[in-house]
Amino acid sequence: MGSKIFLRFSGAGGQGMILLGVIYGEAAVLDGLNAVQTQSYGPEARGGASKSEVVISEGEISYPHATKLDLLLCLSQQACDKYSEDLKPEGLLVADSFFVGDVRAANTRLIPFTRISEEKFSRRVFTNIIALGAIAELTSYVSVAAIVESIKKNVPAGTAGLNIRAFDEGREAARIREKTRN
Repeated sequence: MGSKIFLRFSGAGGQGMILLGVIYGEAAVLDGLNAVQTQSYGPEARGGASKSEVVISEGEISYPHATKLDLLLCLSQQACDKYSEDLKPEGLLVADSFFVGDVRAANTRLIPFTRISEEKFSRRVFTNIIALGAIAELTSYVSVAAIVESIKKNVPAGTAGLNIRAFDEGREAARIREKTRN
C-alpha cells in the first residue's frame, strides 16, 4: 500500500453511502491499518447528494478528507459528474451502469448494481453492498475477510446473511466484468 489510500463512495441520499464508509473504514482497522471516515449529505437526506470518504494508511493520518482519489464509487450520474474530476489519473471509477451512463475517467468499471439487487433480492436496498463486493474484488486495499466481519457488525440485526450474499453477488459481478474486459 502507498502512504495513503483515498476512497469516496457517492450517490444519492438513501443509497447507503454512509454505511459503506463505516463498513470499509472498520474493515481497514480490522486489517491493522489506520482509517478515518467522514460523511456529507445534502439537506434533502433522501435523494440529495451523499458521500462518504475513507482515508486508510499504515501510518498516521493527519488530514481526514480524501483529496485525490484512488477509488471513486458512483451510484448516481450526479455524483459521477460532480466527483470524477477528483480521481487521480490512475484512479479507479466504479459506477452503477443502471444510473450512470456518461463517464469521463479512463479507468472505469460499469456494473449494473441496482439491476442485480432487483433481480437477486427483488428490491434495491442491497445495491450498496453489491457495489462493496465489486470494490473488494477489484482492489486489495483491505481484505475480504475484514469486510465480511465489518458487514456482520454494522448492518441491521437479522440481515447479515442477506448482506453477505449481496456482497458475494458484487464480487461475482466484478469477476464477470473483468473476464469480459480482457
